[in-house]
Amino acid sequence: MVLYEYPFNESIRTMLRLEHLFDRLGVMLARDEPVDHHFALVTMFEIIDVASRADLKSDLLKDLERHRSQFMAYRSNPQVSQTALDAAIGDIDRCFSALNLQTGKAGQSLSGNEWLMAVRSRISIPGGTCEFDLPAYYAWQQLDSGQRRIDLQGWTSTLMPLAHALKMLLRLLRETGSPHKVMAVGGHYQQSLPQGKAYQLLRLRIDGELGLVPEISGHRLMVSVRVMRGDAEGRLRTVTETVPFELTLCA
Repeated sequence: MVLYEYPFNESIRTMLRLEHLFDRLGVMLARDEPVDHHFALVTMFEIIDVASRADLKSDLLKDLERHRSQFMAYRSNPQVSQTALDAAIGDIDRCFSALNLQTGKAGQSLSGNEWLMAVRSRISIPGGTCEFDLPAYYAWQQLDSGQRRIDLQGWTSTLMPLAHALKMLLRLLRETGSPHKVMAVGGHYQQSLPQGKAYQLLRLRIDGELGLVPEISGHRLMVSVRVMRGDAEGRLRTVTETVPFELTLCA
């Protein structure tokens, strides 16, 4: 099954983009080749760019505090495991404290590293990090992979409080939804959303062996899915058959 996710607001859209980048960063860091560590740096700079939105940190802190308050309300509920509740509140508190201790925007502490900033200024230029443009960067790429990884982990450690907070908030959001089976009749599916409930994320699972691509659109009142299939030239066309998939709405 292939999972697709669709955000209903800009805040969740930013969080999903950052999660995607942090996942890619983890893959690149674990590898040994210089080209992999080059793209780890590319990804680190992309994370800093996406996370530069002025209100991102405050929004994440508010969301963590909101979830903590919701969990605290279950303290006196005998049907809730107090051990599991304490663990969840503890995780939220750790994420909140670590993120709150960081000053400024994500990666701001790296701005004083002249070597990194020189690489950043050239890395978006096609071929801009060749050895004749940045000999110091080329020399770093010739280091042992273990040394490069230590450097990268040191630089990216400043981004980890953000990564942990994102992971926590997205996990809590995804856990609010219950999956159900639906059918796209003639390749189309629509569902009205109840008023008074603000959904933030749609999750769709579809059988990857079908070779289909869902085109998702939605807002606070309606969700629409059009199921597509690529033709010989790669252009997507709406299918005419009835297609089953799994849909989850998360609030």
